[in-house]
Amino acid sequence: MSLLYDEIQEIRARYPESLSAVMPALQLAQERSGGWLPEQAFRDVADALDLTPAYCLSIASFYDMFRLEPVGETVIEVCTNISCGLKGAQQVVEAFESELGLKAGETTDEFTLRTVECLGGCGWATIVAVNNRHRMHVQAADVPKIVAELRGIPWEEQDEPDA
Repeated sequence: MSLLYDEIQEIRARYPESLSAVMPALQLAQERSGGWLPEQAFRDVADALDLTPAYCLSIASFYDMFRLEPVGETVIEVCTNISCGLKGAQQVVEAFESELGLKAGETTDEFTLRTVECLGGCGWATIVAVNNRHRMHVQAADVPKIVAELRGIPWEEQDEPDA
């Protein structure tokens, strides 16, 4: 048995039904797999919970928090639900695309940029999650500073934008 199996058994023990443990088990498997769920992860979770890999995949493919493809070192997710959409989410996405040089849904070794349906902060729109840490009230004008911070460049050292 593997360490992951044992950890999933600890999770399973907290729930009356193994079905109830599938989401935390998938979260653990994703964490252990470098931020995404490869095919083996579904087999491992299924084996540990006496489920099928197909069932585990059906759960993971429904929720935005699970990633079915490899991700960059830093995962940036922009909420595009109605509340965030009304507060400029599309402009925030476009600003990240411009700063990072990639489109939403694309990944490099350094970054993954995703749009997601909801990050649960409708009252603080627009919400941006960076490696699962939420930032509130993000506007397009904030994006250059966020990206500089993620790249480890002090904002003060950035070139001033052309006036």
